[in-house]
Amino acid sequence: MTAKPTTEKARAQGDSARGNSAPGNSALNADRRARELRELGDDADIDLLVIGGGVTGVGAALDAAARGLRTVLVERHDLAFGTSRWSSKLVHGGLRYLAGGHVGIAHESAVERAILIGSTAPHLVRPLPQIVPLLPGLGRASQALIRTGFLAGDVLRRGAGTPAAVLPRSRRVAAAETLRLAPTVRRAGLRGGLQAWDGQLVDDARLVVALARTAASRGATVLTRVEAVDVKGDSATLRDTLTGETLLVRARAVVNATGVWADQVDPSIELRPSRGTHLVFDAAAFGGLSASLTVPVPGSTSRFVFAFPAAHGRVYLGLTDEDAPGPVPDEPRPTESEIDFLLDTVNTVLREPLRRADIRGSYAGLRPLLKTGDGSTSDISREHAVLTSPAGVITIVGGKLTTYRRMAEDVVDAAVDAAGLIAEPCRTARLPLVGAVAGSARDRVDAPPTLIERYGSEATTVLAAVADNPALGEPVAPGIDVSAAEFAFGISHEGALDIADLLDRRTRIGLIASDRDAALAAAEAAFAAQSG
Repeated sequence: MTAKPTTEKARAQGDSARGNSAPGNSALNADRRARELRELGDDADIDLLVIGGGVTGVGAALDAAARGLRTVLVERHDLAFGTSRWSSKLVHGGLRYLAGGHVGIAHESAVERAILIGSTAPHLVRPLPQIVPLLPGLGRASQALIRTGFLAGDVLRRGAGTPAAVLPRSRRVAAAETLRLAPTVRRAGLRGGLQAWDGQLVDDARLVVALARTAASRGATVLTRVEAVDVKGDSATLRDTLTGETLLVRARAVVNATGVWADQVDPSIELRPSRGTHLVFDAAAFGGLSASLTVPVPGSTSRFVFAFPAAHGRVYLGLTDEDAPGPVPDEPRPTESEIDFLLDTVNTVLREPLRRADIRGSYAGLRPLLKTGDGSTSDISREHAVLTSPAGVITIVGGKLTTYRRMAEDVVDAAVDAAGLIAEPCRTARLPLVGAVAGSARDRVDAPPTLIERYGSEATTVLAAVADNPALGEPVAPGIDVSAAEFAFGISHEGALDIADLLDRRTRIGLIASDRDAALAAAEAAFAAQSG
């Protein structure tokens, strides 16, 4: 492919990205989608086409747009439709990676965690203590190994530049403190706990949406419900799945960021997906858990099960790491054996064992791991890889949510080099996402804390609609801490095109079937109001 310089339009975007003019409108909605599809048909002068609307794809779109490249992202379903919404919602260096000797990826994770907490999304990430109870079942050797891992984590934290005021150093705590953080832990034989600190996202899908909107504000075209077929290194046919219309577009470089579906776009690569399963409980089942309860898996020195507090008054328990051969489903489901494994493992430290009847919901996600041999998926490195197909398509696979930004940087670097594009260096390490706010500025946001956690500085925009229509301040269903104004904002600003987008991704109401049923009428009403 002949290298071409960026267009004048792309250079103008680059000026905006470098601060020569303010970022543009970040709102994603049905009207913008229709308009940008029409414009794409009229003027398909594209530097970079990104396929896939998960965290890595939208991260790459933001990176490229911020460098001044004319960027188009297409996703055949919705933002965060795949693996990116099925994570543990943790932003961490990875205790298991340190325990397994993978220092490089642990260091990279610590650096990216510092960027997320300090620059990119301080409104979406909060410090979370993790506690390992010291019970008779945990031998002295295992205790020493975990303590060594925590100390190594402290070294990585300092090396990444994260101050102890943000993520305190690890320490041993007394039994009373252990029970304060995790009230349902067994008291008999409890010798205290080992405590460390990590980061936790309020929600992984909210991070993806914020990235996509920030990319749009920097000039990227972000199109959901658009499928890419017949993909080559310099072109693809785009199909609007809502209308069936197709459009051939040409691009100077094409990035495949489709995760576990990457081999469908680039048949030259081989993936070995692994399934990570989580169970969803009411917070009451864990008695007011305020830390990540970390339980070593019996017989392993590097695997743990975590129970941690989550949004909407829930606790998530995860996670498994099982081979997932065969066709990739749109929505993976946990197996019975995985549910048993999670319950059996966490029950080793609980005073009253959890039962299946306590489970309110569950979810599973597939990790896009490269096939590297015959070992178990738990032994496959989570390092990412950038690969170029014989057709010239550049694929990014592997990695993990915490390191999405570095993955995006690497794949855009590869695209720039391959196509000879004129682009600025990566600048996403210091580029705040829409809504980013921290410190005293956060304290001055006049909105409830729950809204600030989800929307940051944009919480006031969500609330502004309530001033015009007080009914929007009401919850979408009794006992659910999501307001009708949030549904309206999801449609007008966050690109929600149907009810599932609202219930299952813009909010996580849908993780519990009964909650989803209760909120269904409000979601329908939100779209009806938008149409009116």
